[in-house]
Amino acid sequence: MTVATSTRVQALRRAADPLVRFYTGPLYRENAARPGICDFAFGNPHDMPLEGLTAALRAHSTPRNKDWFAYKNNEPASRELVVRSLRDRDGVPYEPEDVFMTNGNFGGLAVALDAVVDPGDEVIFNSPPWFFYEALILDRGGVPVRVRVVPDSWDLDLEAIARAITPRTRAVIVNSPHNPTGRIYPPDTWRALAQLLEARSRAAGRPIYLLSDEAYCRIVFDGHRFESPALHYPDTMVIYTYGKTLLAPGERIGYLALPPLMARERREALRPALFVAQMVTGWAFPNAVLQHALAELDALSIDVARIQHRRDRLVKALRELGYSVHEPQGTFYLLPRAPIADDWAFAERLARHDVLCLPGEVVELPGYFRLSLTANDEMVERALPALAAAIR
Repeated sequence: MTVATSTRVQALRRAADPLVRFYTGPLYRENAARPGICDFAFGNPHDMPLEGLTAALRAHSTPRNKDWFAYKNNEPASRELVVRSLRDRDGVPYEPEDVFMTNGNFGGLAVALDAVVDPGDEVIFNSPPWFFYEALILDRGGVPVRVRVVPDSWDLDLEAIARAITPRTRAVIVNSPHNPTGRIYPPDTWRALAQLLEARSRAAGRPIYLLSDEAYCRIVFDGHRFESPALHYPDTMVIYTYGKTLLAPGERIGYLALPPLMARERREALRPALFVAQMVTGWAFPNAVLQHALAELDALSIDVARIQHRRDRLVKALRELGYSVHEPQGTFYLLPRAPIADDWAFAERLARHDVLCLPGEVVELPGYFRLSLTANDEMVERALPALAAAIR
């Protein structure tokens, strides 16, 4: 007897098809664990974890009272710490009641969409995107609306966003620094987007929420400064994960925060909606040990200067080899253009030379390939002759 999957899961599979095809297919499955492979496919660690991370988790794994491992939700100490961190960063008085602890960005985005999107509502996201925006929108009954960024500069295309907004638009997802291009959107872009969304919200008679995916906001290069759109558009939800800064994506902790610029009555209406969404979205709160350890975790970071040095080494070498590649302002990723049109075929060619990368189609950029700068320095040096051989 054949067990059929639900039509919902079939739609989600179609949305995630390129990623699933890569992750479960022979290109990744047969190469990721192969000895000698230079693995640039995902933002996974290839050096040992931060010592401070290990020490913090070890210290807080020892219970100090009977409730140490009891159910945890938006713990007061965690909220207070996030408020201090955001006040230091943005200079505005976030309130603890407006902070919701999440299982990383994934959990934060799911909770935000659950709280504000009704079936049939449209959610705009920018392409190339993070893998799961479309699937998350579909899973909430929303209608994904894809808008391409400006080619080559990778800037937000504000005119295209304006054309995409309809009376059914409920939210816009933005990501800065942008995965996969590394673009940091400047304050002028946020101000222009804020004016657009304010005007369209008034016309629709309901707010269009801006979901700000800030996963890489602490991973910026060359003295660039990240500025949150929450400083310019009141109806923003700030969504962050510690997994990138700690380079520990398997330790799922982050937050969603409502900025104090948002009208108080709106924040007060969203607070119970977000809390209920956290509960019914698989108890979408970080686990007890991570919340106990958060004060130590918030102070830690991978060596961003080392990531920048790796970026510089690869960009210079790739250009000398004849690849076309831009210089990202942040994140973990490089996006060289493949020297042949078929990015999957080129990724397979690289794999034969012991370099594993992500075909561009997986991030809606056919003809490119993505390299993660979390590969260690030894992998980078071994990969350069292989990249030279592949382009020849």
